[in-house]
Amino acid sequence: MAQSSTLVVACDVGTTGCKTRLLGLGDGVEVVAEHYGSYPLYTTPDGGVEQNPDEWWAAVCATIMALGKEHPELLGKVSGIAFCCQMQGSIHVDRSGRPLRNAMIYMDGRSREQLRKGLASGLVRVQGLNLFKTLRSLRVAGGVSTSAKDPVWKYHWVRDNQPELFEKTHKWLDVKDYLLLRLTGNIAMTRDSANATFLFDTRPKNLRWDEGLCSTFEVNMEHLPEVVGATDVVGRVTRAASEETGLPEGTPVFGGGGDASLIPVGAGCSSLHDTHVYSGTSGWVISNVDRRIVDPIRFVASILGAQPGRYNLIAEQEVSGYCLEWIKNLVLGTGLGHPDANRFSYDDLEQAVASVKPGADGLIFAPWLHGLRAPNENPLARGIFFNMGLRTSGAHMARAVVEGIAMQTRWMLEAVEHHVPRNKSLKFVGGGARLPSFAPILANVTGRTVKVPARPQDAGALGVGVVCGAGLGLWSVEDSGQILSSVVEVEPLNNLASMYDEKFQVFKKLLPRNSRAFGRLNGGESS
Repeated sequence: MAQSSTLVVACDVGTTGCKTRLLGLGDGVEVVAEHYGSYPLYTTPDGGVEQNPDEWWAAVCATIMALGKEHPELLGKVSGIAFCCQMQGSIHVDRSGRPLRNAMIYMDGRSREQLRKGLASGLVRVQGLNLFKTLRSLRVAGGVSTSAKDPVWKYHWVRDNQPELFEKTHKWLDVKDYLLLRLTGNIAMTRDSANATFLFDTRPKNLRWDEGLCSTFEVNMEHLPEVVGATDVVGRVTRAASEETGLPEGTPVFGGGGDASLIPVGAGCSSLHDTHVYSGTSGWVISNVDRRIVDPIRFVASILGAQPGRYNLIAEQEVSGYCLEWIKNLVLGTGLGHPDANRFSYDDLEQAVASVKPGADGLIFAPWLHGLRAPNENPLARGIFFNMGLRTSGAHMARAVVEGIAMQTRWMLEAVEHHVPRNKSLKFVGGGARLPSFAPILANVTGRTVKVPARPQDAGALGVGVVCGAGLGLWSVEDSGQILSSVVEVEPLNNLASMYDEKFQVFKKLLPRNSRAFGRLNGGESS
């Protein structure tokens, strides 16, 4: 680390754990030290997926404290901190700032009845959606809450199922916002999380909560926090938070953002229509755009980005890199949750994938282990291995999983590129990008050049570093493309194009041909 570097802390709070980095900001963003803390998921039989907000906070405190023990001479010199967090959570806090219940995270899909009552009812409907509510939401918010996993329906689920608890609600927050509250004592929400509620006016000259939408969707505006920007100072580390984390009291705390707004920054996507692919627990394709876009047919929409004046056009994949963990332990180990499961590494998985020739002998995997969103939302869909035979091995299955994630990515790219020019290259980040075979497979399946940074798993933290640097006046968020660069470029192989084109056409037909069966088997009807 250069002596002139400015130090900041980045906490990347994801689905399975908190990755905390001590970053040095100089000519670029350098990872000085890192620590990781995990926390559990809690599932319910009716489709609920929850986490305990206090367990997030405990992981944040433990990892920052660990940095301090490792580098006591550096933590006291930290100039700022911010979070990059999973989005679309729903946390109800009382007036003292305490969570009233576990958080319903982005994977929680139990609010189907609230969605039906709130949007899929009324005299005039188009494609099953209330026409008046849909048009108003599209005009003002630039999108509409069409999924049972969207925050507004979780808000109503709590109101309908836990009314006594709901009555105690002071504010309704996303994941990052709760952690900002714990660190500063102040309540605020960044624009990206506000956008994700589809109660926020995202038109460039407005950027505020919309009273009409709150009335239409029956949300109490008193529950909504102040909205701030990614580089704004939300507050400073309180004495209590300093004692719990080891951070100096008074350290500036910046707004930061959700993963879908900071990972593009950390991937170095600063130019118009820069596109990246993310494969973490979940996954997505995001393109940097300069206008609001919503496509309810293909289930893609834009949200406000961390870069002023820009939006992120996103197509989301419910489960991406987690499929790698699943197949690694299923094929190489003894199953998820077994005490010995984690002894099998990604090197073992890579060896299995690399041992099978491209195409996996015709085996196709659909990575819909928890449903899918884009380009055709179906929460009842599940994973499929298609075209198995007597010669199919565990290694074939492992390669098919990677190829299946890549084919789902190509399908999402088609949806995004209905609105933006086709990119000849893609940036690839997230934990899944650490698998050496993944980038070549992604390049061959999509027919694009794939660019991978040196630390693809740190894109969220690097985005935090850029935002903190901008907040401190070192640069602007728009400079991320120059600050952060890719180090590996993988070109597609022309001789594999026709084979993957054929597999992709079969892949796309698996969903419509099995949707009715998914509905019958998984607790509902799916068209």
